[in-house]
Amino acid sequence: MIDSECDALERWGGLPVITLPGPGFKGMGDWPGGREIPADTEQWAWSVSVTEYDGLGYGELFEAFLRDVDTTRVGAFVIGNWVTEQQIEQTAAEVFGPLIAVADRFPNLRHLFLGDILSHQWEISWIHQSDLTPLLRAFPKLLTFGVRGSENLEWEQRAYPELRELTFQSGGLPPDVVRAVAGSEFPELTDLELYLGEEEYFGGSEAADLAGILDGTHFPKLRYLGLRDAENADEIAAAVAHAPIVSRLEVLDLSLGVLGDEGAAALLAGQPLTHLKKLDLHHHYISEAMQERLLAALPGVEVDLSEKEEPDDWDGEEHRYIAVAE
Repeated sequence: MIDSECDALERWGGLPVITLPGPGFKGMGDWPGGREIPADTEQWAWSVSVTEYDGLGYGELFEAFLRDVDTTRVGAFVIGNWVTEQQIEQTAAEVFGPLIAVADRFPNLRHLFLGDILSHQWEISWIHQSDLTPLLRAFPKLLTFGVRGSENLEWEQRAYPELRELTFQSGGLPPDVVRAVAGSEFPELTDLELYLGEEEYFGGSEAADLAGILDGTHFPKLRYLGLRDAENADEIAAAVAHAPIVSRLEVLDLSLGVLGDEGAAALLAGQPLTHLKKLDLHHHYISEAMQERLLAALPGVEVDLSEKEEPDDWDGEEHRYIAVAE
């Protein structure tokens, strides 16, 4: 899945990402960076991304991509940065609209990511997202889909019979989206990753909003579950501890949030986790003593307890931080 720092994607759909226009771009005839575009189109995840804040807009770059790349052979595509000085309020729908308009020119597209935008380009909570329904309906054969940002994000609750991997990366995932995902049907999904985030940044989901995921009914093949970056990680852990879905998982990921001793104790008091290949808790607030208890209880499991954080003290009140917020 995607790393914790929201870096630029290096791989998508199992393929290395090549970004156009790339470094050194000077004009439509000089990309990527003055070198030839690779002929082995199928071997790359193609990304189009704005390079300069005061430069060419995403639409112009996408038109050049359509001109210079055989899109019938593109299996993985990444919509990168679209923020420019002239189009600062541009929404995701305005950006992916031209892709939808030429969907017939991408017959083999199976892996799509929306919004590979870095923090120095535009903070994750500032990304103007949209209703994803038109995009997902235009490409019904997608196996992998990911999106970054959550302002005005919407998800259609329905069946997604082809999807295998689904990622939502945000500083706060809207509860309506969480419930819509939880209520959708994913007969083939193996990997689900949700950055739940903070209420301040459009999040605020409670454990009850995850009920449709945790009961496992609509996720029969799920093997990786990431409920990451949660400001209420202890509450989430307590719900996960007795969730039916856990018995079939290989990897349980509660990283990047504010998990402390209360949540860790809930995991230990719940159903056995010894069947897991990995329990990812990195970026946490768990005491050394509780860490030792976790490791002793799960001798055959890879338990990631790296990046122990220390809470701040605000006038005697403890304050913890999630890894990805604004």
